[in-house]
Amino acid sequence: MAFLFDSFDNWKKYATEQNLSLVQVVIQYEQTQKNRTEKEIWDGLSVAWQVMKEAVVAGLTEEMTSRSGMVNNGAKKVYNYPIPVLSKEFQNLISRALAAKEVNSCMGRVVAAPTAGASGIMPGVLVTLQEIHHIDDQKILEAMLLAAGVALIMEQKASIAGAVGGCQAETGTAAAMGSAAIVYCLGGNTDQIFNAVAITVQCMLGLVCDPVAGLVEVPCIVRNASAAAIANSSAQIALAHVSSVIPVDEVIEAMGEIGASMETRYKETALGGLAATKTGQAIAKRVLIHDIEMLPDEEV
Repeated sequence: MAFLFDSFDNWKKYATEQNLSLVQVVIQYEQTQKNRTEKEIWDGLSVAWQVMKEAVVAGLTEEMTSRSGMVNNGAKKVYNYPIPVLSKEFQNLISRALAAKEVNSCMGRVVAAPTAGASGIMPGVLVTLQEIHHIDDQKILEAMLLAAGVALIMEQKASIAGAVGGCQAETGTAAAMGSAAIVYCLGGNTDQIFNAVAITVQCMLGLVCDPVAGLVEVPCIVRNASAAAIANSSAQIALAHVSSVIPVDEVIEAMGEIGASMETRYKETALGGLAATKTGQAIAKRVLIHDIEMLPDEEV
C-alpha cells in the first residue's frame, strides 16, 4: 500500500527509508492512491502551470472589474506604479499575486492552489521566482508537486478551508506551499523546506476569514499579495538555516487548534471582522440590491 501522508515527520522518514526524494514520494502517492500514471501527473502539472501564468498575464493586461465594484484593476496599478517600495522584483511579486487573484474574482480561469480564494499566491511566487533565478519549467513542476504534498498534510492535520479554519487555512496553506517551493527550487534540503513551511504558518496563525459582502474579493485579494511576500521572507530565513524552533508538525497542529476555536463569524460567514463594519455592511446591502435587480422578473 502506498504511503499515505499524515505528517511531515513521516514524509521525511519514509523518503529516507525508501531512498526517495520528497517529490518522488508525492509521485508514488499520486500513482497508487489516485491511479494516475507518471505521464498524467506531469501533464496535469504542465496544464496547471500554464493556467497560472495565463492568469498572471490576464490580470495585468485585461479589464479586471468585478460586478461588486470592489475589484478595479488594482494589480495593474501596483505593477505600473513608478516607485518600487523595495525593488522592481518585489513590486512584480505583489502585483502578480494580485493579478491572478483578481482574475478569480472576475470569474476568470485560475488554479485552486489549494483554493480559489488563495489562487494568486502560487502564481505570483513561482512566476517571479522563475524570472529572477531562470529556473526551468521542469523544476517548477517538481516544486508544484512538492507544494501539493505540503497542502495534503496541512489539510489532514488542520484545514485548507476558510469555512473551517479561517483565512490562515487558505492563504496560510498557499503561502506555505509557495515558501516550500522556493526553498526547493533554490537547492534547500528537507529540513530547510519544512522550516520554511513552519515559519510561514507561524506568521499567519489566527488570520480570520471575513469577506465583505460574502464575496472573495475584500480583503482576500490583498491577502494573497501579503501571503506571497511572507512566503518569500520565510524562504529566505529558512535557506539561511534558521530554525523554526517549533517543529513543522506541531505548528500545523497549532493552526488546527486555533481554527477549531475560532468563532463562526470569523470563518467565511461574513458576520464578523471587516464584513461587519459599517462600510462592509453598506457594500453588502448594495451588492444584494444589485443582484436582485439583475434577476428576471419571474425570479424576484
